[in-house]
Amino acid sequence: MYELAAGIASVGTGRMLGYLGLALLLSTAIGFEREVRAKSAGMRTHTLVGVGSALFILVSKYGFSDVLGSGAVVLDPSRVSAQIVSGIGFIGGGLIFVRRDMVRGLTTAASVWLVAGVGMASGAGLVILAIAATAAHLFIVLGYAPLESLLYRVRGGPRLIRIAYRDGRGVLRSAIQACTSSGFTVAHLRVEREDSDEDGEDVAVVSLRVQGKRPLTPLLEEISLLPGVVHASTGEADLAE
Repeated sequence: MYELAAGIASVGTGRMLGYLGLALLLSTAIGFEREVRAKSAGMRTHTLVGVGSALFILVSKYGFSDVLGSGAVVLDPSRVSAQIVSGIGFIGGGLIFVRRDMVRGLTTAASVWLVAGVGMASGAGLVILAIAATAAHLFIVLGYAPLESLLYRVRGGPRLIRIAYRDGRGVLRSAIQACTSSGFTVAHLRVEREDSDEDGEDVAVVSLRVQGKRPLTPLLEEISLLPGVVHASTGEADLAE
């Protein structure tokens, strides 16, 4: 026990801040990807979860060195890890919702669950493991999307297009016309959210579920050039959510 207390005391504040900074960097990278895709949990949420998880681990490992010297206290740092895994489910559960026949938010909830693990690994000093998990996340969410796109094209199944546009300019009507003229059928339309930009103009984000075997890239380029369109992207990876 005395050796444990001495080992804890030897860990400098700088190293702990370094672990915390690593969690900040890696969780921000994961959150940035979610923010770019306009998910319900973005960069701030992921970063807070990652840094908080790292902080809990650091407190569990090094926060009780003043009571370990007596030899009467036994420390189990893993106890906080188990509570983090259980507690993060509340946040993940709040990100999953069902609307009509669609379940959404599963991928974002899974990314929050993973970023908690990245924060825990960072706080525990498992630097390589934390970096590898972050790289795996980015590879899965970015690298699997083209593969899923290929599968949907082969099957001719539905594909998702997400469009952010300034409301009141007839953009949605023009976007639907672009879809039909390009050989796609609009099977479903859903308004995801409405907001306002820096100039105070109303901005809406809608998702179009289209069917067709043609590539989406030319259609996305055409929609992106429509007056009033802020951003247009494919959201095929969200079809499983």
